[in-house]
Amino acid sequence: MEAKRQKRITTKVGTVVAKKSAKTLRVLVERLERHPVYRKTIKRKKIFLVHDEHDKCQVGDVVRIVETRPISKLKRWRVAEIVGLASKEIETETENEGGLT
Repeated sequence: MEAKRQKRITTKVGTVVAKKSAKTLRVLVERLERHPVYRKTIKRKKIFLVHDEHDKCQVGDVVRIVETRPISKLKRWRVAEIVGLASKEIETETENEGGLT
């Protein structure tokens, strides 16, 4: 018998930028990449739609996401853990901007 090969699990760390529907987050993942010719470091950004089963994440949280089976048309990632919580200052600033002053 041949031993089963374990699948390598793909994980990424990013910041929650939007939470508009139930159990779905938009997570911004940034990575640094070197230009092949000019050797300048470039910041690349990508947004992933992520499934949050327990609906615990808030905008501004830093989360670790894991690749999973397709959950919907665009969701192929789920939240593995919350790495860092959003600060209260960010939440109060966004609330104040929404009102007329």
